[in-house]
Amino acid sequence: MKKKLVALFMAAAMAFGAVGCGGGETAPAEGDAALEDFNIVLDWYPNAIHSFLYVAQEKGYFAEEGLNLVINFPANTNDGISLPAAGKADIGIYYLQDAILTAVEENVPIVSVGAVTQSSLNVVISLAESGIKGAEDLAGKKIGYAGTVLSEAQIASMLEYAGLSADDCQFVDVGFDLLTATTTGQVDATTGNMVNHEVPQLEEEGFDINYFYPTDYGVPECYELVFLAGKDAVENNPEKIQRFLRACQKGFDFMKENPEEALQILLANQNAENFPLSETVETESMNILLPVMETEDARFLHQEVSVWQENADWLYEKGILAEKTDVSDLVVNLLEE
Repeated sequence: MKKKLVALFMAAAMAFGAVGCGGGETAPAEGDAALEDFNIVLDWYPNAIHSFLYVAQEKGYFAEEGLNLVINFPANTNDGISLPAAGKADIGIYYLQDAILTAVEENVPIVSVGAVTQSSLNVVISLAESGIKGAEDLAGKKIGYAGTVLSEAQIASMLEYAGLSADDCQFVDVGFDLLTATTTGQVDATTGNMVNHEVPQLEEEGFDINYFYPTDYGVPECYELVFLAGKDAVENNPEKIQRFLRACQKGFDFMKENPEEALQILLANQNAENFPLSETVETESMNILLPVMETEDARFLHQEVSVWQENADWLYEKGILAEKTDVSDLVVNLLEE
């Protein structure tokens, strides 16, 4: 696994330098010569969770901070961590548990500078006819997942919490084709789905589904997506990142107050060739996301070290991390210092 991560790290950095993350970058706007480029690598193609970025770009919030935002789509699944760590991007959007695993096990020099969501989005989905409403109903069932060690640990945790064991259900590696595996009956349920995307998509397609959160069954709560920057960038040029974060906050505030206009800005910037968006799905997605991107207790982008540490401790308990590790140096709230 370590060799695979290192190989992906190097390949991703080379790919970015050669083709700009698979050719998915947003070109600088005319007249932006005086602005400083700021490269961000998304976790996927544009969808509702990225709306604040496109709003901030459209409304000139990045320009007000002296930045020209250059949006790149990932060519590899780990671009969101490997490229910022290698100094090939200023920020990457990535998953918290994966970030801990890669940073600790591979000593990849990254720091999280903001939480895009304040809670997990991962859900287990099944067709309603399966009768699966919680982890306790997985006994004797086939559960599909994307073949990752993290997914396996999450399934095992859910089963254990419900008084079951891994022997009580069948794990099926279905790759990333989670929806098809669910709707065709290849498996009884799948984990690794995002509540803001797969749920409204299946509902739009007319499927009657059930879903539940692994975090209700022993998996620690986490910030689903985070902003990662290279350690050198945080130490040597934190002001540039602060300007980016301020613009993001303005973009989110506009998105929160004007969700319909924010949605139209997103739709105008969708990548229709690779990931066409449904206005209905993205509308519902935004309705789901807004309450979890900022809460009464946590402003957008805020993060607590305790959440990171709880997840690191869980990874160690599940045998995924080789050693119990203090991860406080992986987290910084630059706008609150």
